[in-house]
Amino acid sequence: MALPKEKVSKARGRSRRANWKLNPPTLVECTQCHQLKLAHRVCKHCGYYDGKQVVVLEKAEA
Repeated sequence: MALPKEKVSKARGRSRRANWKLNPPTLVECTQCHQLKLAHRVCKHCGYYDGKQVVVLEKAEA
């Protein structure tokens, strides 16, 4: 079983763990419907990607 050669100090161990954080997702504006969407993905609202309709979305009737 592997064992550490030397003790890791509190400062060294804690500074290594200090970079575990979440980043907010990158949102961009859709060129067709101007809603916010995730970058490099099909828009959930209109189904367009890169100026072309990729997914045909059915409108929900209320």
